[in-house]
Amino acid sequence: MKSNHINYNFDKSLARIDEILNTQDNSYEETNNIPSRDKLTYTNGFYFNCTALFVDIRGSSSLPQKYRRPTLARIYRSYISEVIAIINSNDQCSEINVQGDCVWAIFDTPYKNHIDMVFSTAYCISSIVDVLNCKLKKRKIDPISIGLGIDYGRALMIKAGYSGSGINEVVWMGDVVNCACKLCGYGNKSYSDNEIMVSSDIYSNLNNHNQSLLTWNLSRNCYHGNVVDSQINNWVKENC
Repeated sequence: MKSNHINYNFDKSLARIDEILNTQDNSYEETNNIPSRDKLTYTNGFYFNCTALFVDIRGSSSLPQKYRRPTLARIYRSYISEVIAIINSNDQCSEINVQGDCVWAIFDTPYKNHIDMVFSTAYCISSIVDVLNCKLKKRKIDPISIGLGIDYGRALMIKAGYSGSGINEVVWMGDVVNCACKLCGYGNKSYSDNEIMVSSDIYSNLNNHNQSLLTWNLSRNCYHGNVVDSQINNWVKENC
């Protein structure tokens, strides 16, 4: 959100706070699908079930000590561009966010096959990172490691920002977002953690084939696996 430097007015600030705090609970509507962000105001919101996916680079805090900033910028740009490209190709994706080296997305998944589509998106991301690592190695740059977390559950979608300024953003609230972020943090964290971490709610909605690709991670209380896209993986085998 870019600043536009509107002068601060304390009296208007008091009025805005009161307006927000006086918002009634019935302003938050239950929906079966994720609504358009155009329907959001500063006084309403929407509840729905959705799937959240988080992708993050492991050990990213140490990268600035290893590489000059132009090299680091190329690593981040190539990683983020292709993660977004894969997520954006999923028809059920409603929102994509980038926070540093973390890319996360919200998917509208009212049917079970939609959960399988998100899982497919996750392992495609895993494979494209293998491709990136292949190309990094040829440039004498160390490979990166990522974690992916996926959860399904209820979320609240609201609009937050400075009313009247044009500075605002959609905020996604709920355990589904927090859990997916937490699971992402477990991915590839230790030798016993696989790359893709999914909640029990995700696992129970996957088809039998996709379930067979995952195992129970007792210490993390979730399912995990190292799963790849076969077509992309064939390229990796032939070129790396």
